[in-house]
Amino acid sequence: MFGMRKQPPIRTLVGEGTVIEGEIRFSEGLRIDGRVMGNVLALGDERNLLVIGEKASIAGRVKAGHVIVNGEVRGPLESDELLELQPKARIEGNVRYERLEMHQGAQVNGELRPLASEDKPALRLAANAVLSAVGHNTRAIPDRESQESP
Repeated sequence: MFGMRKQPPIRTLVGEGTVIEGEIRFSEGLRIDGRVMGNVLALGDERNLLVIGEKASIAGRVKAGHVIVNGEVRGPLESDELLELQPKARIEGNVRYERLEMHQGAQVNGELRPLASEDKPALRLAANAVLSAVGHNTRAIPDRESQESP
């Protein structure tokens, strides 16, 4: 797609059949195909990628930039860039995202809420200005019934 930046390389893999108890902190890219019982957190402000494979299971908080989910997450999930929920994604917990792509079959049992953006207050101000103008001039849009009566 246009405007898409190159993905960071996946340098770490938690393989199928692997069980990790405790927190994982990573930079660049991480793919999980096993089980993690603990938080999975991206380090720093650099671009990062987290892939949660079809057979993966995470019980804990997940926070990263670009997150692709096709497995199970039990806990809150936050993606400050792009969240992709693939067809076999199952999330039990609240989800916060900057941008969201959700495929048919993905399941979320919790709230889906966009992250607050620095650009949104300007849009809110413009919307308030329009509402304010309409509120002060109630005759701007004539009533249809009053136009039709003789």
